[in-house]
Amino acid sequence: MKVLLYPHSMELGGSQLNAIQLAGSIRDRGHEVIVLSEAGPLVERVRKMALEHIELPAQRGRPSPKVIRMIGHLVQRRRIDVVHGYEWPPIIEAFLGGRVAHRTAVVGTVMSMSVASFLPRNVPLTVGTELIRRAAIDAGHRHVELLEPPVDTRADNPSIDGRSFRADQGVEPDEVLLAMVCRLVPDLKLEGLLSACDAVRELAVAGHRVRLMIVGDGPARGDVGRRAEEVNATAGYKVVLMAGEMADPRPAYAAADVIIGQGGSALRGMAFGKPLVVIGEEGFSELLTPESAPVFLQQGWYGLGSGSFGTGAPALRMALERLVRSQELRCELGLLGRRLAEQRFSLNHAAEVIENLYSSTMRNPELFERVLSDIVHVSAGLIGSKIGRKYQRWVGKASTEDSNARDLIAAVLANGKHSEMLSLSGERASTK
Repeated sequence: MKVLLYPHSMELGGSQLNAIQLAGSIRDRGHEVIVLSEAGPLVERVRKMALEHIELPAQRGRPSPKVIRMIGHLVQRRRIDVVHGYEWPPIIEAFLGGRVAHRTAVVGTVMSMSVASFLPRNVPLTVGTELIRRAAIDAGHRHVELLEPPVDTRADNPSIDGRSFRADQGVEPDEVLLAMVCRLVPDLKLEGLLSACDAVRELAVAGHRVRLMIVGDGPARGDVGRRAEEVNATAGYKVVLMAGEMADPRPAYAAADVIIGQGGSALRGMAFGKPLVVIGEEGFSELLTPESAPVFLQQGWYGLGSGSFGTGAPALRMALERLVRSQELRCELGLLGRRLAEQRFSLNHAAEVIENLYSSTMRNPELFERVLSDIVHVSAGLIGSKIGRKYQRWVGKASTEDSNARDLIAAVLANGKHSEMLSLSGERASTK
């Protein structure tokens, strides 16, 4: 097969990292893969993997008529068999430039916490959690497969030595290093970052030898940096370390004793055999334990509202304090995370799922007979979305690609599917 793979950006982030890793795995299974994207830090990784890269213009609309035409030309000139778009703009552009224009097979992957309502319903999708898969099917999508965010468990593993990185950051061997590796952005991330700073301040003031290392960059860096300075001033030493963006953050994962995160970062921490505290919004935090693992496997590595210890920085501090106090518990829960990563989230398994999806999409004639209904659905949805965004800007509200993530998790809570997590509040003592 000839595959044109189109990530939604090339900044350091979970969805696009997954896209590039899968591109390499698909290539290694004997297929030709071309990566289509704008410029960005991850392009160098594409080149190091010896994958062909075609650059898109940075300044463009979403979706872009120019990109749609470009995809059409590539499909025709390079005889592309499958176009694979990641997140909604590439999926729409692949649909219009590939399937509509040239009847080429198109596949979409959504690693966000929700599926945009205007995506074509006859384009096969992969999504990251079972709850999102069910929601997409309920919304009318006809072919949705579960593809949990893959992790390269060979490259990300507990044998990597992080001691030199700890030394470079000034972290002593007897200090417990908490790490967060993520984009520093307001939506979905900032609340957890600030709560982690506040929680580690409380731990440090209480006398625990602990540090928090934040790896990443983004528009919220100023907010996070100011909170870090406040924490360090209160504690009297550099408790919060701002390590900046790393093209390869493996040394940071390896150096950490505990990972605080969500989504792909949480899974990478598990692959390194580190104990994990999952964070979300509205004060959510929860320790990964044998009791909480089934909930995360169902809803994804994220949450809203109360966890076992309550909400906000005090709840996060309580979860972290258990890990800071007990090296034995850190080892036990680190082994749990590594086993889950190997059993459920391996890159090889994900590549097999994608390869089979490509083949079945190319062989399914029904998908090409429903193009007109999809065009109407996409057009109406995009017009409605643009009007909605203009209104939000007019009233001073920001909109994001993950704007309805809260609604999805809130619906789960309302339907009682999150009751298992809520019941954990009485089971804290079941793990050492």
